[in-house]
Amino acid sequence: MGEYSMPDDGFQITAQAQAAWDRTVTDLPCGTRVTGEVIGRQPFGVFIRLDAHADAIGLAEITAMPRGGTLPPVGEQVSAEVVGHADHNHQVKVRLADWGC
Repeated sequence: MGEYSMPDDGFQITAQAQAAWDRTVTDLPCGTRVTGEVIGRQPFGVFIRLDAHADAIGLAEITAMPRGGTLPPVGEQVSAEVVGHADHNHQVKVRLADWGC
């Protein structure tokens, strides 16, 4: 696998996230602490399958990464805080608790 990847079952994950979106937003308001597994890595951030909400997709964008930080690899367990919700693509915006600096 190269440095960057998309979630393996991207289309299925997207459909599941869309179907569960209203419940996800209600259950995961801003400020909620979450954990999950990195399932995809792109130059702009990492996609996370959230433990508490298997149908939700978290996205930690690189725009919130501290200088000198590194993105976690696919398969790594991470902790994060919900900072927003992207209605247009049904993603939970998160800020990682530890960027591995």
